[in-house]
Order: sequence, then structure tokens, then C-alpha cells
Amino acid sequence: MPRTFDQAREEILRHVGDARRSVFKRRELESLFATPPAAWQLPRSATPSRFIRFLEAEGRLHKLEIKSPKYRGEVRYAWGTPSPYEVALSLRPAAYLSHGTALSLHGLLDQVPQVIYVNKEQSPKPRSAGHLTQDRLDFAFSRRQRESGYVFTWDGGRAVILSGKNTGRLQVGAVDGPSGEHLEATGLERTLVDIVVRPVYAGGVFAVLDAYRQARERASPAKLVEILAALDYVYPYHQAIGFLMERAGYPAAAYEPLRARGLDVDFYLQHGLVEPAYDAGWRLFHPEGL
Repeated sequence: MPRTFDQAREEILRHVGDARRSVFKRRELESLFATPPAAWQLPRSATPSRFIRFLEAEGRLHKLEIKSPKYRGEVRYAWGTPSPYEVALSLRPAAYLSHGTALSLHGLLDQVPQVIYVNKEQSPKPRSAGHLTQDRLDFAFSRRQRESGYVFTWDGGRAVILSGKNTGRLQVGAVDGPSGEHLEATGLERTLVDIVVRPVYAGGVFAVLDAYRQARERASPAKLVEILAALDYVYPYHQAIGFLMERAGYPAAAYEPLRARGLDVDFYLQHGLVEPAYDAGWRLFHPEGL
């Protein structure tokens, strides 16, 4: 004999809880409803919409309106009280936390950032052709670094989606969040590379140098060099990373493999520098006072 949602309450709540998720798209809730245990025995008149309304009435599920100043908004359904990180990760499939957000999760930022950075990798693209010249590099770094406009906000959170280089999710894995939630984020050494490539997403180059100092006893220099090589950037970020490691007090053996990659051009620690200082040892322009 068919039962009502109330009569099947315990089985339904257990089924949703077994999904081990705290943020759902509507179609994901509909999929849960489409594959219920036989014990539910709901009537044919039961629909996904009634299923969702039942969960909302139970007080376990509530709708999140996610807005963007430039792009179409998103709707998510929160089961319980998800963290802002979990909401942010739900914005794009296979996304992960990176840059300043990953720094914070690894305990390398003194303050909790107000923006959550979510990296959604682009599809694979061929490496840029052509020889890197000093003129080309000077021009590229003369202007302010572009920032992502994919900004989304909701009650209690703000996220920026980054369209990152395709890396095959290099050194991405589970990291525990502040509330013990399991989050996908870049590992320590990958994060230290990413923040040199895009310091604007980590609070700027002074915050980047501080992160290198704090990571000195934890990071593996060999792994950092290995990850940088795997990322295969056109620009010589090894000069910037070697400079930061030296300034942060790493032993020479940690950064000499980076120097060995060559110092063929003058490079820049950040975009848009005005009257920068110059480190001849790394052929690197950087802000005065760093």
C-alpha cells in the first residue's frame, strides 16, 4: 500500500544523508528521488517537486540564491549547514580551491580571506608557439594583471571562478576545511607555484613572500621544482620562485636547481611595476622594499 512522504520520513532522510553531500543542484535532488529504496513505497502522484518541498518543510534543506553582477545566477540546495567552501565548489564540476583560498587551508595566511577562489581548468590547449623575447615579456608585464570577472555571491559567501591552465588536476586532493569538511584543493607545493603565477589572487607579492617564509619547514623544494616543470610555463617563473625562496631563507641547495634552468631574460615578480627594484642574481624586477 502506498505511503505518504511523512510515513517514509526516516528512509527518505537516511537516503539523502547517505549521499554524503551538503550542496545539491536541483537535478541532483531529482536524481536522488528517481532512485529511491523500494521501502519508500510512495504513490505514483509523488513528484520530484513534492520531494523537494518535503525536505524543505523538514527544515533540513533550503534554497541558496547565488548571484553574479555579470552572469546568470545559480540555484543550489543546501542540506544542513554547508561551509562557504562547499557552496563555492558546487559552482563548477570538477573544480577545486586554489591560490589564496588554498593558502588559507594550508595555514599560510594570517587572515581568513573574504573571497573564495575556485579553479575550473580549461580544456587542453597547445603550448604557445614562438620564441620568448625580452620585448614581448616587457610588454606583457607592463600592464596590470587581468583578474577574473566570474564573481558569484550568496548569503554568507563570495567566490571567484578562475579559468585555470589545464594541468590534469596536478597535485589536487582532499584537504580538511575549518569545520572538518573534506574539500578539493591544490596541495602545498602546487599552491606555492600558483601564487607566483597569479599573486593578485593571494593578496599580492608581499603576502606571497610571507607564505614562502611560513612554508619553509613544510614544503618540499624538490617537489616544487618538479611541479613547476610539469606545468611547463612559457614565462620563466623559476626566476621568481628562486628569488622568493632565497629571500625567504631557504638553503641554497633548495633553489639552485631553479637557477640551473637558466637566466636568459629579465623577468618580473608582478605585473605593472612602477620604479621597481632589480635583483641581478635572478634577473628579476620586484617592488621596492620586498
